[in-house]
Amino acid sequence: VVLNDAYRELAAHYSAAVLPGRPAKPKDKASVENTVGNVATAVIATLRDRTFATLPELRAVIRERVTAYNAEPFQKRAGSRLSVFEAEEKPLLRPLPAVGFEISRWHYGRKVQRNGHVVFERNFYSVPYANIGGNVDLRVTETTLEVFAADQRLTSHLLAPAGVINEYRTHDSDLPDGPQYRQWDAERVREWAARIGEDTTTIVNRIFESVPVDEQGLDAALAVLRMTRRYSAARVEAAAGIALQSRVRSPRYAHLRPILDSNQDQNGRRQPRFEPSVWEEPAGYVRGADYYAGGTR
Repeated sequence: VVLNDAYRELAAHYSAAVLPGRPAKPKDKASVENTVGNVATAVIATLRDRTFATLPELRAVIRERVTAYNAEPFQKRAGSRLSVFEAEEKPLLRPLPAVGFEISRWHYGRKVQRNGHVVFERNFYSVPYANIGGNVDLRVTETTLEVFAADQRLTSHLLAPAGVINEYRTHDSDLPDGPQYRQWDAERVREWAARIGEDTTTIVNRIFESVPVDEQGLDAALAVLRMTRRYSAARVEAAAGIALQSRVRSPRYAHLRPILDSNQDQNGRRQPRFEPSVWEEPAGYVRGADYYAGGTR
């Protein structure tokens, strides 16, 4: 028998075992089916002619009827449903969990980014750095996001509020500490930027200044530096200089790429095309006042 995720989690949360009957085989659970019919007769049928003004009033009467039904003696053996429960079942009960059960949604195969975070609904949640580059599964409730790998829970976060985007939820314990993970860190990124040039270094520094934790700026900084795989380091440095003259405090890949694609760095234009009202040079024919005043044409 394969249970759906929510049903399986409900059973595990309350330490219960689920024994489903076969489809279209009511005899697999005959006692349950009979009890449903008996309760319907003992409770619902006896209240069919009564009118209730509030839901709490109806619930109170139903509770009374169910209590009376359970206390009724069996017809063919000693005792009642209540006495059997107290003698055989009640001693085996466990206290309810301190936290109530929440229905969850599962999202499978989410990749952990280079900055050590996984994306869910345009927000970022940290994952232990040993899982960077791997795939994880997310269990999401109304309040919590849990990260799993190979059925083992790695970490959990409070879910970002509805409507919030581009927010980072980061646990310090998930970040690299010491030499265990030094594939890419802020120091190495800055060293690479310094080899390209001063303006590129300025852009990288501003990217890291714009985020609360260095790891959150790794992807944006590396996206700028990796443009040297397509363009020369000199061109990237020139584009960085142009971008720094714009109104954008922290230029990124999306600002530098148009400059390089349109060859603005090679044409000597010191302004990127994404602000044409500021950067475009005068062009075309200019007619003076004499033209409109009837002067020489």
